[in-house]
Amino acid sequence: MPTPPLSDELCQGAVDAMATHGSIATVCRALDLNRSTFEGRLREARRRGFVSAIPPKMVMKGQSTLYNNDGEEIARWDKTRLAGIEPEDAVQIQDPKKIVKLSTLRDQQGKVVQQWISEKPEDAERERLWLLYAEKIAMAVPRAAPVKAPKGKSHADLLAVYPVGDQHHGMQAWAEETGDADYDLKISEQVFRDASVRLIDTCPPCEQALIPFLGDFLHYDSYAAVTPAHKNLLDADGRFPKMVETGVRIIRHIIAAALERHKLVTVIFEGGNHDPATAAFMRILLACLYENEPRVTIDKSPMGCHYFEWHKVLIGTHHGDKIKGEKLPGIMAHDRPEAWGRTAHRVWFTGHVHHESLKSFPGCKVETLEVLPPLDAYAAGAGYRGNRSMKAIVYHCEHGEVERHTVNPGMFDAKVAA
Repeated sequence: MPTPPLSDELCQGAVDAMATHGSIATVCRALDLNRSTFEGRLREARRRGFVSAIPPKMVMKGQSTLYNNDGEEIARWDKTRLAGIEPEDAVQIQDPKKIVKLSTLRDQQGKVVQQWISEKPEDAERERLWLLYAEKIAMAVPRAAPVKAPKGKSHADLLAVYPVGDQHHGMQAWAEETGDADYDLKISEQVFRDASVRLIDTCPPCEQALIPFLGDFLHYDSYAAVTPAHKNLLDADGRFPKMVETGVRIIRHIIAAALERHKLVTVIFEGGNHDPATAAFMRILLACLYENEPRVTIDKSPMGCHYFEWHKVLIGTHHGDKIKGEKLPGIMAHDRPEAWGRTAHRVWFTGHVHHESLKSFPGCKVETLEVLPPLDAYAAGAGYRGNRSMKAIVYHCEHGEVERHTVNPGMFDAKVAA
C-alpha cells in the first residue's frame, strides 16, 4: 500500500519543534524520534510551505570580551545565531565588495532560477591598487628620448620576433641543490642581455620587430615572495624594489638593442601566475616611458590574450596557465575573425610550462617556449627537467616563418662567472 501523506498537524508540529528546540538533534532527543523520520517530516513541511508561529530563539554560541591596555574590561558581547536551522544550511551572504563576477539564470517569466557568484577579493583588489598606483606614478616617469632609426638597408618584407619565455627575474637557485646552475638577479640580468643581443645581431635587419614577454617575467608579485593565488613560498633573491628596478632595466635594454637593428618595435607584456599585478603595472609604465618614441608601440591592453597582425601573419600570445593549447586556435578565430580571414600564417606563443613544444591545428599552430633560467629547488625536487634557450623567429610577409635562431645560456656562462 502507498504511504499516506503527512497530516497538516504533523507538518506544523515539525516546524514548531524546530523553532522551539533549535536543531534536529535536539528535537529527536526531546521527542524520542528517529532522525530520518523527523527529517522526512521537516522536508515535507517546508515543501508544502508550513512556517512556525513561534519566534526562533537565539542560541548562545559564546562570548567575546574586549580589554584595554591595563587589562580592564571595556566591552562584552554575545555570539548568537537564530535557532531553527543548522549553520551549514544557513544562507551565506557575500560581501558585495568582494564579488568579481555574478551570473544569473532566469526562467521565461523572468524569475531567478539559479545564480553563480565568483569571489576573488585579493586578486581583484591587488590589481585595482596596482593599476591606480601605476597610473599615478607614470605621470612623473621621464620619457625616453626618440632614437634615430638605423641606417642602411632594412627588409620591409621581414618581421623579427623575439619571444621572451618565463624569465623569473628575482628567483634564486643554488647549483649544489638543484643540479642545474646558479641563478640570482645579477645572473638573470647578464644572461638575458647576452642572449637578446646575440639574437638581435644574428637576425637580418627586418624593418619591424615584435618582443612578446610571455608572462612570469618577475618571480613574485609583492614584498612577500609567494605565488599570488596559492601563497606557495618562493626562493627569492634581493628585495622587491630591487627586483623591479633591475627588471625594468633589462626590459629597456632589449628594446634599445632592437631599436638599433629595426625601424619599428612592438612590445607585448603578458601577465603570468607569478606576476599578474606587476605585469599590469609594467604595461602602463612602459607605455608612458616610450610615449615620445614614435618607433616603439606598447600594447597596453589588460586582456589575458594579445594579438599582432602583420601582412599574412597573425600572432597570438598568452601565458599558458589558464587556457589549454587546443582551445587557443578557436579563441583566436573568435577574438579576431577579420584578421583570421586576412591572414594565412597563424601562431600562438605561450610560456608557463618551461619546455618546448609545437602543435599544429587546422589553420593555426601553438608553440610553447623554453626559458633561460635554470631549475629552482622546487622544480628540481619535483622531477622537472628540460633544456634552456631563447629564440628569434623571422617571418616573411607572404610565406610565414622563414628563419629561426637559438641561443643557449651555456654560451655565456664563462662571461657571467667572470
